Amino acid sequence: MPLNFNAKPSLVAYVTCGDPDLATTRDIVLAATDAGAQVVELGVPFSDPVADGPVIQRASERALRNGTTLVQVLELAREVRKQRPKAGLIVFSYLNPVLRLGLSRFCAAAADAGVDGALITDLTVEEAGDYLRAMRARGLATVFLAAPTSTDQRLKRIADVSRGFVYAVSRTGVTGTREEVAADARELVRRLRKFTRLPIAVGFGISTPAQFAEVGEFADAAVVGSAIVQAIEQAGCERAPQAVAELITSLRGARQRKKHSAISTQHSAKRSSC
Repeated sequence: MPLNFNAKPSLVAYVTCGDPDLATTRDIVLAATDAGAQVVELGVPFSDPVADGPVIQRASERALRNGTTLVQVLELAREVRKQRPKAGLIVFSYLNPVLRLGLSRFCAAAADAGVDGALITDLTVEEAGDYLRAMRARGLATVFLAAPTSTDQRLKRIADVSRGFVYAVSRTGVTGTREEVAADARELVRRLRKFTRLPIAVGFGISTPAQFAEVGEFADAAVVGSAIVQAIEQAGCERAPQAVAELITSLRGARQRKKHSAISTQHSAKRSSC
């Protein structure tokens, strides 16, 4: 099923699976989808998340202490797909967990679970031949990161192999909230438009309604990660789905706040104890 980027801007939500636990993550993903996230990135916790800032690093540490694995993340995706058939679901992982599971096994399991695709954050296009073939064979989208420092030649290569959408990194460095959208983001999107008609999602540092709206002026979607993970950390297990729904609603506009307040309360009522 093609990823839905009909809203402008669309919202791509990142969560670290297994933080605070897998049952709560499932309810967070459901709440995020119901609150208006067009795509949810299911983050696979990793022991050395070099592209991530302290907020997501802490979440990965907590999830790993809970014993969260890639196989469990795929099973979580299966559960979400059954309950939300139209949700956009992308596995967001570092390469090591995928290689440990086995590339062919990962692609088969992801397709069977109903995942739309994957973003392997530390896999470069130059080294992605086997991955691309295995993903294509299963009809899975391959999302790649494009950075402001990339040459036009490399941006074209990234655009050529991307499916679903292209993830434009708004700035160099690691993930984390920022006070303003980096100026490099607008220029990077302009450069990418020369090479692709795919939706372009801008990420790294988006955490406020003003930033979300600003990204919508020049990109198709905004990726919100650290702000969501921080909301989960601060809310605690019981309130986490509601807190995420409220954050997404506030980013997308006050007009939907009343509707999604009822939705998040429903998820809280269904969740088992943490």
